[in-house]
Amino acid sequence: MKPMSAEWVAKAEADFATAQRESRVRKNPNYDGICFHYQQCAEKYIKARLCEAEITFGKTHDLVALLEKVLGLEPNWEIFREDLAYLSDFAVAFRYPGESADKESAVETRRLCTFFRKTARISLRLGK
Repeated sequence: MKPMSAEWVAKAEADFATAQRESRVRKNPNYDGICFHYQQCAEKYIKARLCEAEITFGKTHDLVALLEKVLGLEPNWEIFREDLAYLSDFAVAFRYPGESADKESAVETRRLCTFFRKTARISLRLGK
């Protein structure tokens, strides 16, 4: 794996671990933070795959835009379009006043991210 791809993977895994830790908090869990970190995990795995293929991408949190760039390499990732669109909302909007995530959102982002993460890790030959 290319060094930059490995860095993206390491950052994705750090986001996944942070979301999981915060999910275990019993008193005042930060649902916005949980959802944000699951979104970030998915984003960084897509960027790792693009980086590995030497496909450039700009600074964006739009997972569907990133998906469009990676579909030539990973056509089966099309099944994640709706899930990635849902996760994209947690990149920015939920980090500012006006929108707040709840427990159900946190559970759903975990489910979606976990499934996508598994697929991305297999694609990058990292195992499950």
